[in-house]
Amino acid sequence: MPSRKFADGEVVRGRWPGSSLYYEVEILNYDSKSQLYSVKYKDGTELELKENDIKPLTSFKQRKSSSASSSPSRRRGSRGSRGSRSRSRSRSRSRSQSPGRPLKGSRRATSASYQADVTEMRREILEVKLTPLVLRHSWFLPCSGWSFQWTDCQECQPNSVRAHGGIELMQQKPFGNSISTYNGRPEPEPEPEPQPSKGKDVPHRKPQERFTMSQEGSYVSTQHSLRPRREEIKFSEVNSKEEKLVAKEPDSPRMFQVATPQRRKLEFGGVPGALLIMLGLPVTVILLLSLCRQAEPSLLSFPPPLPALCDLWEPQAGGLYLLWFFVQVLLSLLPIGKVVEGLPLVDGRRLKYRLNGFYAFILTSAVLGTAVLWGLELHYLHEHFLQLAFAAMVFTALLSVYLYARARKARGPELSPASCGNAFYDFFIGRELNPRVGSLDLKYFCELRPGLIGWVVINLGMLLAEMKVQNRAAPSLAMVLVNSFQLLYVVDALWNEEALLTTMDITHEGFGFMLAFGDLVWVPFTYSLQAFYLVRHPHELSWPLAALIVALKLCGYIIFRCANSQKNAFRKNPSDPKLAHLKTIHTPAGKNLLVSGWWGFVRHPNYLGDLIMALAWSLPCGFAHALPYFYVAYFVTLLVHREARDEQQCRRKYGLAWERYCQQVPYRLLPGVY
Repeated sequence: MPSRKFADGEVVRGRWPGSSLYYEVEILNYDSKSQLYSVKYKDGTELELKENDIKPLTSFKQRKSSSASSSPSRRRGSRGSRGSRSRSRSRSRSRSQSPGRPLKGSRRATSASYQADVTEMRREILEVKLTPLVLRHSWFLPCSGWSFQWTDCQECQPNSVRAHGGIELMQQKPFGNSISTYNGRPEPEPEPEPQPSKGKDVPHRKPQERFTMSQEGSYVSTQHSLRPRREEIKFSEVNSKEEKLVAKEPDSPRMFQVATPQRRKLEFGGVPGALLIMLGLPVTVILLLSLCRQAEPSLLSFPPPLPALCDLWEPQAGGLYLLWFFVQVLLSLLPIGKVVEGLPLVDGRRLKYRLNGFYAFILTSAVLGTAVLWGLELHYLHEHFLQLAFAAMVFTALLSVYLYARARKARGPELSPASCGNAFYDFFIGRELNPRVGSLDLKYFCELRPGLIGWVVINLGMLLAEMKVQNRAAPSLAMVLVNSFQLLYVVDALWNEEALLTTMDITHEGFGFMLAFGDLVWVPFTYSLQAFYLVRHPHELSWPLAALIVALKLCGYIIFRCANSQKNAFRKNPSDPKLAHLKTIHTPAGKNLLVSGWWGFVRHPNYLGDLIMALAWSLPCGFAHALPYFYVAYFVTLLVHREARDEQQCRRKYGLAWERYCQQVPYRLLPGVY
């Protein structure tokens, strides 16, 4: 195996990809397998270069000192009139040979002054700076894996895109100098590269990856341009033997033949998986609730006898669910709570959100508490639990149809990057990213309000039903623990409502059947399964065992809350003095990855805390049946799947920096295990 030539931390010169220009870089590390150096430019860009594309600083100093005598034409140009034998003094000056003939109309007083001008222009051209361009817009071509982008730039004149036996992209024609652009942020798929010189492609990039478009447009990227410091440089041919430093812009726009597009891999098993999930989720909920109502909810008696369809639908339950949903809509529109902006969209816009979920929870609790004191029979929820769940399913299906119908008119940045154009898949995953009716963001509203607050209301109804069914003067210790644990979870989510704006559900997922069913049906009617189970299957819990379960719950909550708080604080203000002790890894995207604190323990400490809490609120039900632990089994599957999706997106987004993070933090979810 060949030994490395440059050491880590050494400052050298690295060739800029697609050009013959060298810039000062710092060696970060060396991969012996791929034999590539990871280097960092002065602007923070990190790339991988071959050893042939890296040169020490001393080699450039030697070239500069010997450049004056490296070309025979330059030596001839330095002779002046003394070395030229001519009969006339005036003719000897005009006939003296000079390095490279200028274009018509341009004359030099002397060859020495001309050489000085050439040297000056070379210096100006080599002194390239990164100039931020304006925000670039993009839209996604469904199901093809292509995303097209345009720029709001007064210098650039975007040309149209046309198909001719394949897809061809017309290069933007600037009015001024020729500009090559480099996207300083890693993307899910490689974007069109700068104009490459023949035979000088990026060494570590495959040929088929050239000039391919990104498959996702859900992020905001900042472009940089390689621009000479002087805006107007007219540089003619210096020497036919030397490489031209500045290429003249052709009169007609040039065409680039795009490589064959790589179709984006759909999640959840694609269209077949989406259809299976849409059919399987409602059946799973009905089976779970039907099994939990049995006197002996053993898995050996699975599947339980299913109720008739006419028994599932009850108009009173449907009306009650509609009333609940629209009351929460009205509470969300109250002018209380602060208004914040979400993350930037693809077109640069920031949507505004009113954070009043906690106030809505307080008002709902006050109204329901007063109604219970006045004689409201909240145990109705237990007696008609299956009918309420079915009403929520019908409402979710109708809402999903409405969301897909209105999303057919959505274009460009309004589309979800997860959609593909297939009707069944887009209906499932969601075609529109942020569907809104006036100021009401439907996805953001459904994430927390009807389902999460409804979960607490259902638990309270189960507590009252336990007292009635078991003739108790007070609820059981197990029921109190389940209600308390899950109440803390909901209150924490509503109190930290702003953190939801940075989650994958808000920034990446469209709003379709998957999220609608999860928010409105799955969360309130399966997360409350422990309380529903304890109504007909009591479990007497001892105080020492209860103390251990409480300690486990607090341990999980501390990990969950501290990890999320640390992450949110670092996102808001990375330069906060309180976070100065944390170690980070800089990424080409301009962000830093935490590699110490909670995020140096495992890669997803918040998921670990979430999983511990899920186990804690299932343990009060005992071990007589496995049904109360369905949530734990489901949650493990959910977190492993979501963790894999997070890993994939972070690897595309941060590239080599994410690989370095994975080396320093090897375990994903559980230290020493996974």
